[in-house]
Amino acid sequence: MQDLQQYGAWRTSVAASLESYGKALRDAGLIDAGGEQVLARALGRLRDDRLSVAFVAEFSRGKTELINALFFADYGQRILPSSAGRTTMCPTELLWDEQLPPCVRLLPIETRAGQLSLGDYRDDPGAWTVLPLDLDAPGAMHETLRQVSQTRRVATGEAERYGLFDPQDPDLAAGLGMDGAIDGAIDIPRWRHAIINLPHPLLKQGLVILDTPGLNAIGTEPELTLNLIPNAHAVLFVLAADTGVTRSDIEVWRTHIGAGPGRLAVLNKIDAMWDELKDGAANDAEIARQQHDVARLLGLDAGQVYPVSAHKALVGRIGGDMDLFERSRLGELEAALFHHLIPARRSINARQLRADLEILAAGQQMLAAARLRELVEQLQELRSLRGKNQGMIAHMVRRVEAEKKEFDAGLFKLQGTRAVFTRLSTELYTLVGMDGLQDRTETVRAAMAASRFATGMRAPVRNYFAGARAGLLDACAKVDEIKSMMDAMHRRFAAEHGLSLALPQTLSLTRHVDEIDAIETLFERQFGTATLLMTSRATLLERFFDSIASRVRRVYRAANADVEAWLKVANAPLETQIRQHRDNLRQRQATVQRIHDASDSLEQKIGAFEHGQAELESTRQHLAAIAAGVTTLLAAPSHSPDIA
Repeated sequence: MQDLQQYGAWRTSVAASLESYGKALRDAGLIDAGGEQVLARALGRLRDDRLSVAFVAEFSRGKTELINALFFADYGQRILPSSAGRTTMCPTELLWDEQLPPCVRLLPIETRAGQLSLGDYRDDPGAWTVLPLDLDAPGAMHETLRQVSQTRRVATGEAERYGLFDPQDPDLAAGLGMDGAIDGAIDIPRWRHAIINLPHPLLKQGLVILDTPGLNAIGTEPELTLNLIPNAHAVLFVLAADTGVTRSDIEVWRTHIGAGPGRLAVLNKIDAMWDELKDGAANDAEIARQQHDVARLLGLDAGQVYPVSAHKALVGRIGGDMDLFERSRLGELEAALFHHLIPARRSINARQLRADLEILAAGQQMLAAARLRELVEQLQELRSLRGKNQGMIAHMVRRVEAEKKEFDAGLFKLQGTRAVFTRLSTELYTLVGMDGLQDRTETVRAAMAASRFATGMRAPVRNYFAGARAGLLDACAKVDEIKSMMDAMHRRFAAEHGLSLALPQTLSLTRHVDEIDAIETLFERQFGTATLLMTSRATLLERFFDSIASRVRRVYRAANADVEAWLKVANAPLETQIRQHRDNLRQRQATVQRIHDASDSLEQKIGAFEHGQAELESTRQHLAAIAAGVTTLLAAPSHSPDIA
């Protein structure tokens, strides 16, 4: 796990270097509001960076034991409850949030009856049951963590309301690992979701572990399908060597996971294939055969399927039996997971941070160049006064005054353009507004309530996606209109006053449109026509729509934040240079007037400006050196391919 610790140290070093660069820019006065925004975004990306690994499997595949062996063997015992049968009844996240004490946060299963998604409940601390973790008492901590396996008995009607029982789909409850209905009652999970806040060294470095319940639960908890699994940086699909690939395994693999970067298959329990009557080579050949069969059925290369024994690995690590650990083959999986995943993650972050650094450097160079140009012009102006009589100096005073009046008149003309900018901004806010989105959401809910069959609910949901996408596409067009208007304004003002202005930053809302498309794709996978015709899934579809609506709201909120941030700084380069040019004009006017009044020496002023020019050049070199240092830290490590 040294790779993750090194990655955390790298993030810390880069953040410190960026903060130093930002301070130097502020001290030099060479960063505007747009630059501050870029810097805050880069630092936030480093601070909030997480590396999420999801474990997906049918129950009794040894998934939880694998998590214990990979991450928690140094505790000397199992941290997560692991035993024969089903031990994880609800999706469970392990992470570290320093704002909270060590604890287990549990979301009651009753929340499934409402219209709020898991994502909505994350922002509501009062909805969770919180149990403290006593880190000094491993036994007590283990008992507290057993909450994730608790169930409670309810009437089938209540289970149906939660989407956990369907009288027309008797296999649903069995697939969820629940006892069948007896006397109108059924055992269901007590909790909908669990978050374990644990100050483990790897979790402190930003690792997030997602332990999912059985395969059918993936289809009934929208948050898993729409968010947690698709957004995981790595997904380990755990199978058992003694059972191989089942039909439900293949269905979940194709529908919710599939081959791609960061997706691995783990063939667990290979110790069940260790035949003491065969030699090592024969046992290895049998495991290799099973490995190739799994790869063929999942459409993977054999090298993407990792045979392991999580149990023997855990026993070997806790007992110090390295021979047993080697036989477990867990080290090969660790190498694949961390030696490839972390460099790939670091490369992505470094690429994004380099782009941010380039924006900061470009802004700094633009402001420094404008300041240098003003200094050079004033130096030339002062040098031209050498040997001139009072009449010439008086003429210079009048010329600077006229230039200042012309500049002020230009600022007055800008007010009309600013009014247009305000109107277009209001129109843009309306397009990405939450009110219109909420109206579309309520329209779909009403149409779904009026439909008697799940198949009749598909059209309203599709219309919902179409409307959400259209709003963002219209917003993209409005952004382009605002950008064109601002570009023309910048060019005209720069030409009229001899300024060199950088054009405003470009805003792209494409990623938000892409996210709407991705959510719709996940919905179509979950509720294909065949699925809807085979079973009555109206309750489940309604619950998925609640999660979809929550996810789309987050997309729109993110688009709103992007729009707001962009509009705040869209005119930052122009405003900064206007302020700088106005200050320079006032300084020129005061300087020439003092020389005219013989209150200052001309040569002293020339010397002061020459010193200022030298200081600015020194500052530029200093900032370039700091930026080069950040670039060096961002340099990609030795190439490691993404997990294929």
